[in-house]
Amino acid sequence: MADKIQDAYESSKNIYDGVLTQGNFFSRMYIKLFWSGTDDNEIARKVLSYIPDDFSGKLLDVPVGTAVFTQRKWSSLKNAHITCLDYSTDMLEQAKRRLDGQAHINFIQDDVGNLQMDDESFDIVLSMNGFHAFPDKQKAFSETCRVLKSGGDFIACVYIRGKSKRTDWLVKNILAKKGWFTPPFQTEEELKNTLQKMYKEVELHIDGSMAYFHCVK
Repeated sequence: MADKIQDAYESSKNIYDGVLTQGNFFSRMYIKLFWSGTDDNEIARKVLSYIPDDFSGKLLDVPVGTAVFTQRKWSSLKNAHITCLDYSTDMLEQAKRRLDGQAHINFIQDDVGNLQMDDESFDIVLSMNGFHAFPDKQKAFSETCRVLKSGGDFIACVYIRGKSKRTDWLVKNILAKKGWFTPPFQTEEELKNTLQKMYKEVELHIDGSMAYFHCVK
């Protein structure tokens, strides 16, 4: 399963950024038709707004992807210590090219379901568009919580099923079969229940078939 995911993101490397950022007419039509017009750029802005502009702690970005949404923010946080992690070596290489040469940023190829990091290592864990791709979501939730300090922030956005029949069809019949998304997928209520069991504070928002949230451990 993990190799299928890595192969899927390798094969999409030339279109990945354009689709997410709606960089051309066809990607904008795709978002309008299949994702109810949900703007990933706007969701990314809201997610990243939870991170203070003067943040100076330790942050884990998993998966970093190509850093298409985070490049500017990470580059500006000169006093922070940022770890960019991805299972896909190709995504990681693209992120490196965007962020290379910055002493406060390092890169690791690793599996979110089995993080090679100590307990309570990070002040913030960010997961943008990650959990709907992770093959073992319970391990991913457990591991991202484990490496987060008590009082730390877990910030993420993820696809949820049950909001749009058209989106759910696309995910089940195309995106999952290609390896870009991996079932099972949670509903809003299931996601909320998972987060509330693990975190003392949960702020959850819905935009079409996407959820974005900020939790405090």
